[in-house]
Amino acid sequence: MNMMSTFIKPMHPEGHKFVAIFAAITLVLFLIWDVLGWAGVGLTVWCYYFFRDPERVTPDRPGLIVSPADGIVSLIEPAIPPAELGLPDEPLTRVSVFMSVFNCHINRAPTAGEVTAIAYRPGKFFNASLDKASADNERNSLLIRMEDGRDLAVVQIAGLVARRIVCFVKGGDRVGTGERFGLIRFGSRLDVYLPDGVSPLVRVGQTMIAGETILAETGAIAPQKTTEQ
Repeated sequence: MNMMSTFIKPMHPEGHKFVAIFAAITLVLFLIWDVLGWAGVGLTVWCYYFFRDPERVTPDRPGLIVSPADGIVSLIEPAIPPAELGLPDEPLTRVSVFMSVFNCHINRAPTAGEVTAIAYRPGKFFNASLDKASADNERNSLLIRMEDGRDLAVVQIAGLVARRIVCFVKGGDRVGTGERFGLIRFGSRLDVYLPDGVSPLVRVGQTMIAGETILAETGAIAPQKTTEQ
């Protein structure tokens, strides 16, 4: 890896029009005042950086569930999956990864399998780090039938700044672990609902790398509650 590739990352095609808009505005700002123009240059560079799409090396051990997003684990708690996915009305372990406007926003499949359902629901735009964002914000939910027959749900949630959820796959598609499946513009969150009995291998506050950080393993069974006699 040379020095140039360390700082210059490929950009996802979704970002081309936005960088072009930022660049055009920057040219106008230079005509008004150089200081504004240089501020525009900074914002244009940020826009390019936001849509960066670096290659990731996904671990290939069977049974792994990886992070679907870059960011910080903001919540780990039991929660009922989105009703529109048709899953049983019972809580599953939900791991939430919050993406700031400085994170890479390409979303990657946490596990391999068949996309059996996709459900979009409009909503509000609360700060994505808040717990209520899972229930109230605009979201796009995917249900992935894993190789062992169990289901995993992953939900794209719009945030305070985000106004567009993009999904690259459709129902019936097969995805590989770490494969790109969507993105969210600009600042948002991803929720993963683990299959019943699977325990997360991450902690709140941990930094995640999409497609690389191991979030859980299907063989890692959650500890059972015991009752004292």
